[in-house]
Amino acid sequence: MAYQPVGTDVEAGKGGYVPPYAYPATAPPPSEYPPPQYPPPQYPPQQYPPPPQSYQQQQYPPQQPPPYGGSDGFAGDLSDPGISSFSEKSVRNGFIRKVYSILFCQLLVSIAIVCLFVLHKGVNAYVKRSMGMFYSAWIATIVIMIAIACCENVRRSFPLNFIMLGLFTLCESYLLGVVSAHYQADEVLLAMGIVAFLTLAITLFAFQTKIDFTMMSGCLFVALIVLICFGFLTIFFHSKVVRLVYACLGALVFGLYLVMDTQLMMGGNKKYTISPEEYIFAALNLYVDIVTLFLYILQIIGLAKN
Repeated sequence: MAYQPVGTDVEAGKGGYVPPYAYPATAPPPSEYPPPQYPPPQYPPQQYPPPPQSYQQQQYPPQQPPPYGGSDGFAGDLSDPGISSFSEKSVRNGFIRKVYSILFCQLLVSIAIVCLFVLHKGVNAYVKRSMGMFYSAWIATIVIMIAIACCENVRRSFPLNFIMLGLFTLCESYLLGVVSAHYQADEVLLAMGIVAFLTLAITLFAFQTKIDFTMMSGCLFVALIVLICFGFLTIFFHSKVVRLVYACLGALVFGLYLVMDTQLMMGGNKKYTISPEEYIFAALNLYVDIVTLFLYILQIIGLAKN
């Protein structure tokens, strides 16, 4: 193959050095050579040992979102003991206000009916003759009390719970009115004043004392059973002294019951408490304690004056 020299000295016939980049005339330039085709390298996959046990991914339990918008919300994180105790205290205070509001309405209805039966002569004479209504109201009172105390759906379902409590208050107020109609007006008013003072004093004592009366529920129940048996005995012993002792013991027992039911409503560090959802049941307990205390105080006043 003949090469064609390139350069001015060669072209002039003087001879000279042929540059190394001189290519044959027929050879293509380097850019036109096809690129070589090499097979891709085959590397065996490397086997890495598993990571140590201490570096393996840990399994965390799923976290529940914090209530009320989380710890960054306006309500704060309720997992904080300080915030949780504050929330529980606010709920308990609202529960106490609701119970005493219901109790106040019940006592207003009872006072109005008792005053009507005692001060109005026509109504006074009528209720003394109508003993059938008295026993009907007495049976209705027991049935409604058992329904509220034993049936959770009755005392927690609105407005059924208020309807049942209203019926109980009306029946119990009618019984109070009939009993009070057999006493003088001054005796009834004196008994109301004494019961109001005792209720206020007992309530303040229950809120201030450090003694936990909720632990005495079993003892008070036994005392109540004894009092009921003593009451049956007074039917056969027509003695004013026996009846006076019975009335004094009854006032003492239900005064203690008033302390215990008040502390059950308070909550806090007491052994037994009532749930804030049981405001109807709490109001019923306090109302029965106050009404029964009134009946025993009225009986004591009547026996003392006679």
